[in-house]
Amino acid sequence: MFTGIVTAIGTIAAAEQRGDLRLRITAPLDPARIDIGASIACSGVCLTVVERGGAAGDAWFDVDLSGESVSRTVPGMWNAGQQLNIEPSLRLGDELGGHIVTGHVDSVGEVVKVSRAGDSWQIAIRARADMAPFIAEKGSITVNGVSLTVNDVRDRPDGTCDFLLNIIPHTASVTTLGQLAEGDAVNLEIDVLARYLKRMQSLAPMR
Repeated sequence: MFTGIVTAIGTIAAAEQRGDLRLRITAPLDPARIDIGASIACSGVCLTVVERGGAAGDAWFDVDLSGESVSRTVPGMWNAGQQLNIEPSLRLGDELGGHIVTGHVDSVGEVVKVSRAGDSWQIAIRARADMAPFIAEKGSITVNGVSLTVNDVRDRPDGTCDFLLNIIPHTASVTTLGQLAEGDAVNLEIDVLARYLKRMQSLAPMR
């Protein structure tokens, strides 16, 4: 379980295709606080630590990605040299500063517009038709592992929707969201509450 509050930006130092894809990720973390078998969200994807090392502030950890994880996430994001938003799993007593995030990517969206709004950035992302019913104005959504509030939703005739986000300077500087440009793909995870409400609605008896 995660909150969508990014702790650090990591970099894929090495990617090796074995039975699964083995990644070595470097990040300014303390390896003493990374347990073997622990869960770490990497740009919104929950992965399990299989090795770790380095020094405080200059750690590395290894994870394995299945073909399923690779196929459901942004193409090319697991190549060596790519940067990732890193968040260790929530511990009892930690502040729930964002919203409940599972680390299971629901869909890949597309950045369709990036513009300035004062000191902040406004980013419009297009979501697929099967995602659109789960996205609501002032609701929560996870984009590349970052918990964000939806400012506006604009439904399109083909069933897709464009939703608008406001990225403040702090968020842009401590995550990879400040690097987004039009045409980029992003990992999306819908709010878990929206998921259950949609399911309950589908099972409700017709009147």
